[in-house]
Amino acid sequence: MTTPAGASADGTSLARTPAGSAGSSFRGDPAFRAGPPSAAAGEPVIEVTALRKTYRAGRRRKVTTVQAVRGVDFTVRRGEIFGFLGPNGAGKTTTLRMLATLIRPDGGQATIAGADLLRAPGLVRERIGFVAQTSGTYDRATALQELILQARMYGMAKGQAGERAAAVTSAFQLSDYANRQVVTYSGGQRRRLDIALGVIHSPQIIFLDEPTAGLDPPSRARLWEEVRRLRGEGMTIFLTTHYLDEADALCDRVSIIDAGLIVAEGTPADLKREISGEVVLVDLTPPGAAGVADPAVTAAASRVLGELDFVHGCEVSDGTLRLHVDVGAAAIPLIMHALIDCGIEPGAIETRRPSLDDVFLAKTGRSLEE
Repeated sequence: MTTPAGASADGTSLARTPAGSAGSSFRGDPAFRAGPPSAAAGEPVIEVTALRKTYRAGRRRKVTTVQAVRGVDFTVRRGEIFGFLGPNGAGKTTTLRMLATLIRPDGGQATIAGADLLRAPGLVRERIGFVAQTSGTYDRATALQELILQARMYGMAKGQAGERAAAVTSAFQLSDYANRQVVTYSGGQRRRLDIALGVIHSPQIIFLDEPTAGLDPPSRARLWEEVRRLRGEGMTIFLTTHYLDEADALCDRVSIIDAGLIVAEGTPADLKREISGEVVLVDLTPPGAAGVADPAVTAAASRVLGELDFVHGCEVSDGTLRLHVDVGAAAIPLIMHALIDCGIEPGAIETRRPSLDDVFLAKTGRSLEE
């Protein structure tokens, strides 16, 4: 579902209705962008302090309290692609839905495009777009029908809405099938339509919740191009993802969230630089064997290699040891020698530079890919 969607923090229904307040309109330029037009690129456009959300789950005597978001603080700068990276259940979507006024925070403060999240949710909705994980389009409608309806709900006149819909279908390369029913679209085409609906009113900020989840690699790459294009046009992008390569390739800055808390924040390059040296991966599955490594062998190898002077850290993930060393090429022969001395023959061994998964592992003690 795209903004407008769901229920707002102040109880106003947003289902297929404009994100703005009742008086908002798009008179004049169809590319009107809500909010202050003179804001400088790079200044804070989202400022969040101590934002939190708690849910009660279960029934009767078995009710438990789930702290979905536990007081997060972050700032998003105008014109950047900002990523929320974390596993499923980390609090990414809950945070996004609070910022999009779809659920009300239990505590904390946020200012979005100059509007107070709690005091002026209607103004926030004028200035943002929101694209949920699941599509909110109607199978039997066409893309043009969907886009015109969305534009009209934001207050555009009929002719203006048609012009804007045509411009958006062209920008997202949907023109060739804009008059086909949505049910005939591929996953990638449908996802591009979802984002087109989210930006039909030219918001300052677009929130994208897991925008490429379930897409094949070519469709993911195509959607990355669309996100970069929107950023190039001056829009601020806030996206959630659990894909390491997506955060690394697409985001200017990343916040890593786990169990409702932000555990690291910075550019992908800066975060990876916090993990010094190189990483050596040791696959302990016997050569030519299928399945996973013997847990006893994994434990023995971890103990032996973890005691080596040049190994600064050793973690285990699915039968593979992840060793942090200064220079991988120099360490590999010594690692092989230590394993052979204790009767362990690795299935494979390789070296690489630290990744965002190594950052997540260093901060949380487990791999994001687990």
